[in-house]
Amino acid sequence: MEMHRQNKSMEDNFVILGFDTNGTVRFALFALFLLMHLITLSGHLAIVVLTLVDPALHIPMYFFLRNLSFIEVCYTLVIVPQMLANFLDKSRSISLTACAAQMYFFIAFGGSECFLLALMAYDRYVAICNPLRYTLIMNKNLCKQLLAIACISGFTISLGLTALIFSLPFCSSHNINHFFCDIPPVLFLACNDTHANEVAVFLVCTMILLIPFLLILISYIFIANSIFKIKCSEGRKKAFSTCAAHLIVAILHYGCAIFIYIRPKASYSLNQDKLVSLIYTNVTPMMYPMIYSLRNKEVKGAFRRLWERKCILMGK
Repeated sequence: MEMHRQNKSMEDNFVILGFDTNGTVRFALFALFLLMHLITLSGHLAIVVLTLVDPALHIPMYFFLRNLSFIEVCYTLVIVPQMLANFLDKSRSISLTACAAQMYFFIAFGGSECFLLALMAYDRYVAICNPLRYTLIMNKNLCKQLLAIACISGFTISLGLTALIFSLPFCSSHNINHFFCDIPPVLFLACNDTHANEVAVFLVCTMILLIPFLLILISYIFIANSIFKIKCSEGRKKAFSTCAAHLIVAILHYGCAIFIYIRPKASYSLNQDKLVSLIYTNVTPMMYPMIYSLRNKEVKGAFRRLWERKCILMGK
């Protein structure tokens, strides 16, 4: 009876293989990714706080940036703590329910971010191509409604996709060749013919990734056309600087995601995908706050005002 319970427990658990390293390298990787995680959280939380407290940043552009940073915080918290724990835990076991929950929230926040990046491109399109009506079009109510649509879409699509994956029967091997419960490595463990599921995953990923990315590219074609019509070089430079950071982030985000998810199962290389996912979930989120702040005079000015205000309060 006891043996049966142990076997049943094993059947209900996955083992996240993570990175095959010895003890010294494992602890070094733990320290490295912990530091990166703390930098990521600090950078995004700083943007959230800054765009809330500084009145100069209470405009649609920074409303979307604040929510993008908040989603990034949630997104990394879904993946990185479990990854760090697995560096220290030899068993590296995760229950089927916890694995499904991790996949659900990962897709939900990732999908919401994809839609939000498309909305940010639309915001830049209105600001540059229709500046006189910008405040009228991009009013607070519309911004909140667009954000709600992006998040509801992400979480709804994620629910269907996660249910589709975890409705499959899994084979005797429950070893996930990855550092979190991602779609391709979990799909690899399914026993049945997964062709229909793969097609469904491809269509959903196309909806989440390719369509928003194409909308972003179309928006920037119109934006570029408008920028080239600006006669003042300073005006062109300012318009370009407000778009450059978003375009870089969009290329990084969609580029990695499209490479991982919009491919047939036969072309998967789990070890290669593991490396790309490591960059996608750890490196690029850490870079986003730097990309948005280093070339942005308004953000740097807000940081300076916040620091001066803090120094004045400390002086008192």
